[in-house]
Amino acid sequence: MATISIFVGSVYGGAERLSDEIIEVIEQSNHQARLITSPTVEDVKVASHILVITSTTGKGEIPDNLLSLYSELNSQFPMLAGTPYGIVAMGDRSYGDTFCAAGRSFDELFRDLQAKPLGHRLEIDASEDFEPWPVTEPWLKQWLTKLPK
Repeated sequence: MATISIFVGSVYGGAERLSDEIIEVIEQSNHQARLITSPTVEDVKVASHILVITSTTGKGEIPDNLLSLYSELNSQFPMLAGTPYGIVAMGDRSYGDTFCAAGRSFDELFRDLQAKPLGHRLEIDASEDFEPWPVTEPWLKQWLTKLPK
């Protein structure tokens, strides 16, 4: 059984609503979910498994509630030595190059910190998928099978 630390970046509540559904499936899968609402670098350093669920704001920015965490991780650069992680990135493809940029930024940073991606990053296009759960559910179930025992 794994304890998954969940970090949510949201502006209008879409990522938060999605995290509720994700937590429910995680707990039904005999894992534990730990939603971290005011994340710190220490929360990331002590996490045994990480899941970031984030929307992208404006011109590709990270939502305010995750921006300081991202900046601090980038400046402190704590090595995460193989910590398994996943990214659920939410965006709108009509924004072009900034589509899902917040999730992509976290993915790149975690790789630089030597964390271990479990599968591919999920990118949800709001212009195609008005409800993110139908896209997320199969990805999540597959991701959960890759968690180290």
